Amino acid sequence: MFNLKKQFLLDTSVTFLNHGSFGATPKPVFREYQRWQRELERQPVDFLGVRFEDLMRSAREALGEYLGTDSKNLVYVQNATIGLNIIARSLELGQGDEVLTSNHEYGALDRTWRFYSKERGFTYINQPVSLNSPDEFVDSFLQGVTSKTRVIFLSHITSPTATIFPVKKIIDHAREKGIITIIDGAHVPGQLPLSLDSLGADFYCGNLHKWLCAPKGAGFMYARPEVQSLLKPLVISWGYESEKPGDSVFIDHHQWWGTRDIAAFLTVPKAIQFQQEQDWAKVRGACHQLAMDTWKRIHDLTGLDPLHPDPENWFAQMIVATLPADSDLVTLKSRLINGYHIEIPLVEWNNHKLIRLSVQGYNSRRDMDRLLFALKELLKL
Repeated sequence: MFNLKKQFLLDTSVTFLNHGSFGATPKPVFREYQRWQRELERQPVDFLGVRFEDLMRSAREALGEYLGTDSKNLVYVQNATIGLNIIARSLELGQGDEVLTSNHEYGALDRTWRFYSKERGFTYINQPVSLNSPDEFVDSFLQGVTSKTRVIFLSHITSPTATIFPVKKIIDHAREKGIITIIDGAHVPGQLPLSLDSLGADFYCGNLHKWLCAPKGAGFMYARPEVQSLLKPLVISWGYESEKPGDSVFIDHHQWWGTRDIAAFLTVPKAIQFQQEQDWAKVRGACHQLAMDTWKRIHDLTGLDPLHPDPENWFAQMIVATLPADSDLVTLKSRLINGYHIEIPLVEWNNHKLIRLSVQGYNSRRDMDRLLFALKELLKL
């Protein structure tokens, strides 16, 4: 593996196998973040009142180049959940309409869609999907499409099951049928190559504080130019009916929320630069291989059937492995962190007990050995 552990601020007494939850920021990127915070405090009026537009434009341009789209199609938000809430509340859905998703979605967004479905009367459908192959996934998901389907909402990489969905085929099908596509890419930037214009989703939201390793509070909302007018600003402020229109109405309506710390947004170009300097494609490849090896070791230890028969098609740097059905996940998690100093999430999903492992550039086989040793002792295998 790559010798990146010293580049991060993580507690060295903890075996950190949970990058997927909140990420971790390298020291050079964190220093840049603090530099921007100090710059803000040095002259707040000049920073926010005069320089704000140019600073944000520069940060958007760097992000747009990284994500394969024009910067005018992007707005920085604190996290993907905020962006997806903006989109969900903006769409005019009502009685007789259906929003189709999978049964693997992130709980916070399931709650978002259920909230609006109760408020407005549309139907929110969690379609069961097959993980036997990408083609079977597509076929099983599209079985849920009806003449009432107005929106398809889908994770690109799922949170509870770490699964990479073949969203491009779903997006292309939806475009042919006139169905709006909204993609939750919370785990994608930094973990998978991403070109938003080529992908073709109507809306896409992602986190930059996770796998891109930017500071906490950096995410984005993307909208194709043809659908940007559908979005309503979450915060009505000076950008609405602006007397000095900026780069676009989309940017005007969604960028300025009033006084807030934008240092995390401005640090994103540094996070991109850091990964480029570290040859991140090779880092990702090595992490993927270590994740696959560990997935096999866990299943060899437990003797249990995996959720995914062919993990190479479904996982990148984050995997899930099956735990015994009688596992007490609350107790097991507590014993892992308190007894073995291993930080890793345990998930109950659709009657499956799962352990979700994230492998980042600061991890090593020694970390995996510690995990396997702890599981063997705690599960009495």
